[in-house]
Amino acid sequence: MRILSAESMREVDRKAIDEFGIPSLVLMENAALGLADAIAETYPQARGVAIFCGPGNNGGDGLALARHLAVRGYHLELCLVAGGREVAGDAAVQLNICQNQGLSIRDVGPKDSLHNPVEAARELDLVVDALFGVGLSRPLDGQYAELVEALNRLTLPSLAVDLPSGLNGSRWDIPGPHIEADLTVTFGAPKVAHIFAPAADAVGRVAVADLGAPTELIATAEGNLHLMVGEELATHLMPRPVVSHKGDYGHVLVVAGALGKAGAAILAARSAVRSGAGLVTAAVPEDVVQTVDLGSIESMTFPLSQTRTGALQEENARTVRNLSIDKNVLAVGPGLGRDPSTEETIRSIVLDSNLPVILDADGVNAFAGNGRQLKKREAETILTPHPGELARLMATTSTEVQADRVGAVEKAARETGTCVVLKGHQSLVASPEGEVFVNPTGNPGMASGGTGDVLTGLIAGLAGQGYEALVAAQLGVYLHGSAGDLAAEKIGQSAVSASDLLEYLPAAYDLLARE
Repeated sequence: MRILSAESMREVDRKAIDEFGIPSLVLMENAALGLADAIAETYPQARGVAIFCGPGNNGGDGLALARHLAVRGYHLELCLVAGGREVAGDAAVQLNICQNQGLSIRDVGPKDSLHNPVEAARELDLVVDALFGVGLSRPLDGQYAELVEALNRLTLPSLAVDLPSGLNGSRWDIPGPHIEADLTVTFGAPKVAHIFAPAADAVGRVAVADLGAPTELIATAEGNLHLMVGEELATHLMPRPVVSHKGDYGHVLVVAGALGKAGAAILAARSAVRSGAGLVTAAVPEDVVQTVDLGSIESMTFPLSQTRTGALQEENARTVRNLSIDKNVLAVGPGLGRDPSTEETIRSIVLDSNLPVILDADGVNAFAGNGRQLKKREAETILTPHPGELARLMATTSTEVQADRVGAVEKAARETGTCVVLKGHQSLVASPEGEVFVNPTGNPGMASGGTGDVLTGLIAGLAGQGYEALVAAQLGVYLHGSAGDLAAEKIGQSAVSASDLLEYLPAAYDLLARE
């Protein structure tokens, strides 16, 4: 699903009107019908609705909504707050129809008290914010700021038309006073402010209503942001033929672990098994082979030679190359450490391999400041850094990465020529071409050691089964978060551990398959 800016959505509307000949009033009518249906579905017990309309097209949507709700038998308090401006365009048409329909409209002037309309709303079941839409470019002040703060103090549920008034659809920051909505009904596609915090914290649940504009206008609109949707991802899932065997589902080679960090290798190997991979081999330092053997009984192990300090010896690059001959994908990094010998070995392994590579944790750190080296690889590469690792890779700071996660992951993907997963709240997946996909699954309970190792193994297992890099990354991130959500629902967020994700991955797969 596309995520658009306010500017891109305005262009969609313009093309629908100018190039396809759809009258703007038809788009407004469709918006109003979508709003009315959302109210009936979400608030079936509501019979009294207060609608606060501004002077522009957002207010016009509210006026059109009032007409449809009146026909459906709702009791209405309809309030026009034009701020001294004359209502014009399609909004004026809707206002005239409301007047001809005999609807009672409170016209609140810029110097009028807000007490009576707010108190009238207090007696009803739902308040609708149709003051301003996604294109507001400056903070609310004066009467409008006073009004949104008064509406927020009501104990009624609130619905925002397109976007809570006071927010800018193209920005994720909060400019100033704004409506705190319980439900936001937007049109055509979600906007930036609907998806990214802190703005997204004010929108409540988001529903996307159909305007009736041709779908290709949304698909080709300017922008590079997409929201991962289970229904779309489910179409990528490959069925398993009745007649099949383990060799049909890929052999994953995981290079991971070190003394004291054997758990990283175990979790990655077990996750690759849970992903559906046919075979998994964990190549680990010889000191931890037995531990990994005992911790991941469905996978195989292979010992790697170590220096006296426990680091990987550079001769392991040749060992892994030979070991890779009959494998389908290579995952490198979890728990390997940052010894110079280990990092040099990692670089040799990755740059020499002709397999798809998933590079995580210390695998990413090994290319700190030298991410462009990865462009030399001919096979697909997926990086799975957290913000600190991405910052080291790109020679910046984690603060700068977090300040613009979308820009940071897009830049990293383009400069390294890889598919990059930036982990964290709303994990992002960026393609080498700079398209960025936002993951809606996951919860704070997943902020626990080892969950990233599970993600590495999961993506590796999917890639080993034949999913192309971008799809493997998207499916892996979505399923990983979904497993975390299922675990949190069952045992509570605070108790979720990396091992719990492994236990709930089968249910996450099943849930996605039924989308």
